[in-house]
Amino acid sequence: MSPVLSGASICLLDIRTIAVAQLHQYESWLGAAEAARYTRFVRPLRRRQFLLGRALLRAAMGEILAVAPESIVLEERPGQAPRLLAPAGGPYFSISHSGHWVACALSSTTRLGLDIELRDPQRDVLALARQAFGAAVAGELEKLPPEERQAVFYQRWSEAEARHKLGVEEACCMTVAHAELSIVLCSTAPLGQAPVLLLSALAPD
Repeated sequence: MSPVLSGASICLLDIRTIAVAQLHQYESWLGAAEAARYTRFVRPLRRRQFLLGRALLRAAMGEILAVAPESIVLEERPGQAPRLLAPAGGPYFSISHSGHWVACALSSTTRLGLDIELRDPQRDVLALARQAFGAAVAGELEKLPPEERQAVFYQRWSEAEARHKLGVEEACCMTVAHAELSIVLCSTAPLGQAPVLLLSALAPD
């Protein structure tokens, strides 16, 4: 992969492509606090999401910094995104996961907040909208055709999550097209162009 350092790139991984035998290698990349958190996850899917999200981030960042992924040190912060401790001077980043997908966004120029959501046609998006956004938004969505309603709901949901991760009220947000996912990337500074969407190097050839 070739991340765009002047803007932002998003690396995507379908975790179904990773064999169980590969997981042991990525487990060895985790720091002590990460490993402790990893062992506390009960659901197998959540364990894989966590492990492969951290592996994806290290692989992408390692390519940018020209270092081995296992040499990258992340600090666990309860309730917050991890912080890069070593090597110094790394890119800004954000991690997200949904269903069988994990993703990380990277930029050398601006802080980021990324959210991905696997669109589920069976979900009652009107009920979710009433709970998350209130009756007025739910009323607007109800007037839309079902397919458009789902797309608009997921875009709003992803943008809200991405803004929350960024933690900046005046965020610049972009929607990235994908067949299965709703993807929104927010940044503190305008990116100038759409983020580059990349398949992960973790996936086998």
